[in-house]
Amino acid sequence: MSRNGPPDRAYHHGDLRAALLASAAALIEERGIDAFSLREVARRAGVSPAAPSHHFGDARGLLTALAAQAFRDLGDALEEGGVADDPETRIRRQGIAYVGFAIARPGRFGLMWRSALLDAADPAFDQASRRAFRALDRPVRGDADPAPPHDPACAPSIACWSIVHGFATLALNGAFGPGPEAARLAAMQILPAVLGYLEV
Repeated sequence: MSRNGPPDRAYHHGDLRAALLASAAALIEERGIDAFSLREVARRAGVSPAAPSHHFGDARGLLTALAAQAFRDLGDALEEGGVADDPETRIRRQGIAYVGFAIARPGRFGLMWRSALLDAADPAFDQASRRAFRALDRPVRGDADPAPPHDPACAPSIACWSIVHGFATLALNGAFGPGPEAARLAAMQILPAVLGYLEV
């Protein structure tokens, strides 16, 4: 927002949407999803209270866009972590990447699974979440045909996913000690041994 002009005028085309997403991400990381409000997002971005609704429709639209962005980032992390010659190494590296993502972005990680707040039919969200799951699924089931998580054929992948997601959730909830430092320490010291129990 320009100090000398009306709200939103300081942004070039496309910049405001990114600024609103960044403000929403910062708010959720600082205060949690339950403190989310469009008005606070707009205030942080320095724009009019109506700006988020203009770009995203409502809170559900903005949260869905933010969750889609988070799934894209998770997919990138999993694909980078899944580079290795043998499946076991790929799976374990992805486990470390998954937990690392959750600890680095706890607010957005929590949002990704709050289905009641999101529009699962949104094309960008659907594509990003499917890609992230496929990145997890591929090292486990190889070149098998892609399938949704509820398909019984994906059971081996769901088993691996459950372990790393459960570990991430425990760490974020303070099971290994309070605060982010305890979660990071658990990821470094305990997670590798936990991943040693993965057998596919």
